[in-house]
Amino acid sequence: MGKMFFDYDNGGFGFSISNNMGMDSDGNMMMRMSDNMAMDMDSGDIHMISSWSEDEDNE
Repeated sequence: MGKMFFDYDNGGFGFSISNNMGMDSDGNMMMRMSDNMAMDMDSGDIHMISSWSEDEDNE
């Protein structure tokens, strides 16, 4: 499993599955927009998240 992050908009957790893609606790695909922003691929909503660094290998 990848790096965990917290979704401040819906109070859920998610995890990365690659550097730019992740999945939230509801099973929705999330695309990383920046270190603290992700887009829900199902609804198109932008979510504020805890840190999701681009380079996971150095953490």
